[in-house]
Amino acid sequence: MKQPQHRYDLPTIIFGVLFIAMLIVASFWVVQPFILGFAWAGMVVIATWPVLIKVQNLLWGRRSLAVLVMTILLLLLFVLPVALLISSVVDNSAPIVDWVNAPAKIHAPDFEWLRAIPLIGNKTYNSYHLLVNTGGAALVAKIQPYFGQTATWLVTQAAHIGRFLVHCMLMVLFSALLYARGEQVGMAIRHFAVRLASVRGDAAVLLAGQAIRAVALGVVVTALVQSILGGIGLAVSGIPAATLLTVLMFVFCVAQLGPLLVLIPAIIWLYWTGDTTWGTLLLVWSCVVGTLDNFLRPALIRMGADLPLILILSGVIGGLLSFGMIGLFIGPVVLAVSYRLVSAWVNEAPEPNTDPEEVVKDLEQL
Repeated sequence: MKQPQHRYDLPTIIFGVLFIAMLIVASFWVVQPFILGFAWAGMVVIATWPVLIKVQNLLWGRRSLAVLVMTILLLLLFVLPVALLISSVVDNSAPIVDWVNAPAKIHAPDFEWLRAIPLIGNKTYNSYHLLVNTGGAALVAKIQPYFGQTATWLVTQAAHIGRFLVHCMLMVLFSALLYARGEQVGMAIRHFAVRLASVRGDAAVLLAGQAIRAVALGVVVTALVQSILGGIGLAVSGIPAATLLTVLMFVFCVAQLGPLLVLIPAIIWLYWTGDTTWGTLLLVWSCVVGTLDNFLRPALIRMGADLPLILILSGVIGGLLSFGMIGLFIGPVVLAVSYRLVSAWVNEAPEPNTDPEEVVKDLEQL
C-alpha cells in the first residue's frame, strides 16, 4: 500500500518564514536601546540572587522590602559613584585644562628631603638639581603640551560616561523588576531552553548562571575590595578628592588595570609636596592592596566556576573596546558563558586514548 505523499505549499512556507523574520527584526529594533541595560540587569540579578534571598529572610519574608533594599544598594554601588564621577569631571575640567596648559605652573619639585638620606643624600640631591638646571626644564616644556592634550581628551569622555549613567539607571530599573519576579522569569527561560534543546538546554542555562556568578564574584567583588581599601589609604594619607579617586580606582580594577594607576601618582604627589611619612605609609599600603587580587580573585572565581583568568582578562578588554564602559561587565560574562557551554559539550565525548602515530597511519591507509 502506497503511503500518501505530503505536499508542501512552498509559497506559504516562504511567506511564513519572512513574516517571522520581520517580526524578529522589528522586535529587536524596538528593544535595541534597552538590550544592554537588560542584559546587565540580568547578570546583576543572577549574581546577587542569594543575597536577595538572605535579605528577604531577614525582613520577615517580605519580597517587596527585600527588592527595595537591593535597589537602594544598586543605586549606591553603581549610579551614585558614576554620578559623582561625572559631576567632578564637569566641575573640575576647566581648572585642570588651564593648569596643564600653563607651563609656568608645571615645575620640578625641590625634594629637600633627599638631604636626610644617609651616605647618598647630598650627592643625590645635588645630582637631581644639576639635572633640573641643565635639562629638566626643557624636558618639562617638551612634555607639557601632551599633558594638555591628555586632559582635554579625558574631559571629552564625560559624554560616554553620561551614556553609561543612563545604562546604570536602566539596569537598576530592570533589576528591580527581575528581583520581584525572579522565579517566574527563571522558569520561563528554562522552559524556553528545554523547548529548544530538551535537557541539554536546561543544563546550558544552569551552567550560564554559574559562569555569571563566578565573574561577578571574581571581577566585581575583587575590584570593590581593592578600591575600598585603596580609598581608605588615600583618605587617611590626606590625598585631595579621595572619593573621586576611589571611584576611578574601582573602574580601573574592573578593567583589570589594578589600583596602582591611582595609588602610584598619589604616592608621587605626597613625596612631591614633601610629606614623606604619609608617602611611605601609603607606599606600603599600596603594595598590600595592589597584590591582593593575585589570590583573592582566583579564589572567588573558583567559588562560582573554574574559569581561566586569561578568559576574564580578554573579556574585560574586548568588552570595553566593543561596548564601552558597560562592556567591562558584559564582555567577561559572554566569554565565560561561552567557555562553560563549549566545555560541557566537549566533555560529553571521551578523551582520545589512541596513540597519535597510529591515528596518522590509519588516515594514510584510507
